[in-house]
Amino acid sequence: MDLARTEVAPGKGDKGSAKRSAAVRFGLLVVPVAFFAVFFAYPVAAIVARGLKTDGGWQFGRLWDVLGQSDIRHVLWFTTWQALASTVLTLLVALPGAYVFARLDFPGKQVLRAVVTVPFVLPTVVVGTAFLALVGRGGLLDALWGVRLDTTVWAILLAHVFFNYAVVVRTVGGLWAQLDPRQEEAARMLGASRLRAWRSVTLPALGPAVAAAALMVFLFTFTSFGVVQILGGPTFSTLEVEIYRQTSEIFDLSTAAVLTLVQFAAVGAILAVHALAVRRRETALRLVDASVTARRPRGAGQWALLAGVLASIAVLLVLPLAVLVQRSLDAPDFAYYRALTSDDGNIFLVPPIEAIGNSLQYAVVATAIAVLVGGLAAAALIRRDAGALVRGFDALLMLPLGVSAVTVGFGFLIALDEPPLNLRGTWILVPLAQALVGVPFVVRTMLPVLRAVDQRLREAAAVLGASPWRVWREVDLPMVRRALLVAAGFAFAVSLGEFGATVFIARPDNPTLPVAVARLLGRAGELNYGQAMALSTILMVVCAVALLVLERLRTDRTGEF
Repeated sequence: MDLARTEVAPGKGDKGSAKRSAAVRFGLLVVPVAFFAVFFAYPVAAIVARGLKTDGGWQFGRLWDVLGQSDIRHVLWFTTWQALASTVLTLLVALPGAYVFARLDFPGKQVLRAVVTVPFVLPTVVVGTAFLALVGRGGLLDALWGVRLDTTVWAILLAHVFFNYAVVVRTVGGLWAQLDPRQEEAARMLGASRLRAWRSVTLPALGPAVAAAALMVFLFTFTSFGVVQILGGPTFSTLEVEIYRQTSEIFDLSTAAVLTLVQFAAVGAILAVHALAVRRRETALRLVDASVTARRPRGAGQWALLAGVLASIAVLLVLPLAVLVQRSLDAPDFAYYRALTSDDGNIFLVPPIEAIGNSLQYAVVATAIAVLVGGLAAAALIRRDAGALVRGFDALLMLPLGVSAVTVGFGFLIALDEPPLNLRGTWILVPLAQALVGVPFVVRTMLPVLRAVDQRLREAAAVLGASPWRVWREVDLPMVRRALLVAAGFAFAVSLGEFGATVFIARPDNPTLPVAVARLLGRAGELNYGQAMALSTILMVVCAVALLVLERLRTDRTGEF
């Protein structure tokens, strides 16, 4: 292109470019805003209105009545401090793993990366059951040392680390693998120690990714349901467990609505603080191909770190998964697996084995929706100097992770059963609910990388006459392709394991794997329990294979080893 022909008058060009940039940003936000307004805000508002609005008007006095109860205040306190403790513990355990996967090259790395993601897609009820077999009565700890951790907070915290380990490894490790190591090496040559070079160069660059990972872990543990319900017993209860109890057992929708609003307000405040803190720390970074940053371990320190990470993965992640496999094989001749092909005596209208195909189909559609909506949102939120409305939407994108899945599921049933949104009997309702949880992962995975791209590259391409689409294709996409694939993997994994909202809207003739597992676990009998373990093992294998395929695709596209 001829640069001279694209030059514009000073001032006018700047204003025209700013207006075009703003128009593009708001154009990109149309689909995400519409998606969240229709499939999140509207259903949640409908269920809250059902609980707090009567013929006499809004009953806001219920807020003070509910919050004045000592047992509710205890639930709020436990929900908050266990989420903070779980987040800190997960970061301490998983950050070394993020470094190992980002900077070290070793045999079996791709397989192991898929393995550490498997726990994240397992239904939380399965995670709770696996840890109950490890730390409960008759479990491994009880058999070896006579120690039981069930009905203690330690079992809950360890299960949360198991569940969220992959969030830190993939979110932080995805960016860490693309940071130019020569910047840290330059600091070392200037006399800085290894620790000081990492603290002053690498850690600030990783700050937004670490904050994003911490935020996601906190939101997941703040709304923890299955893990706390199984491992906490009657002693511990989170807001999510209490909302479920008030809705499904006591049928007190007004109390459930109040707790939903409290959860909504708490999550909104956390997201606002996060947005302010992270925006001040994000800077343009020098990103490189991940294939040039991973090296074979050198020195005793790196070998020891690799061994420690592998040991922690074996104990915290692989051992609970091994329990699931062992329990599924307790019966001779694979009896539990063979029972999955029959619909005799089951609560489903089809054999449970059909849940595999249903889950895969739903997950593919949900991933496509999440990548589309989340990708458009991330592209619109690149600029840190955007207006308050755009920044506010950045925070709102994370709300589905912090709002009760029970509320969302019931909201879908109440709000989406009348024209023009009569979707209650259609198959698309399930992937729409799953995509709601996948979109925040897409945004939080892509946004740090997009904002790390030097804005001057985009401006230079625009000055040379490139359209916004061509700027994205030729400047942003080559830099963020890896993050896009990571985001797609997260969205697919989340869709496979989503349970909270899906359990209310999945039809009996089209159950998903998590729903089938939960319903089998809820029925008495050894056969039902064995089938649940068998389905959990199948879900684990399906997820591992899908993630391994994604790793291979990412390797082929990016050259990562």
